[in-house]
Amino acid sequence: MIRPFRILKLLAVFLREFAVSVFRVARLVLSPTMRFTPAAFRFPLALTGDRQITLLANMITLTPGTLTVDVADDRSALIIHAIDCPDIEAARAEIRDGFERLIREAFA
Repeated sequence: MIRPFRILKLLAVFLREFAVSVFRVARLVLSPTMRFTPAAFRFPLALTGDRQITLLANMITLTPGTLTVDVADDRSALIIHAIDCPDIEAARAEIRDGFERLIREAFA
């Protein structure tokens, strides 16, 4: 079932995250020291539908500073690269409690 209000909420959260990420990446790039902690990590998926997984992967890629590198063959996880990720568990929690939860609510 598709829930229009939840889709609008997902879009609003994405736009907010996009704007915040633009400023974070700009600050990193314009900093004279350019101190950041890049990381690639596995994100276990709670989503099961191909469309939902694709939406999550694209939202991550469209957010500046992050990139979905691959989807596991069994669709159980995404491989994500982040330009500045000092705490991988916090990044996983942010995706799980943000985009993934909202996608599940909008399209469940």
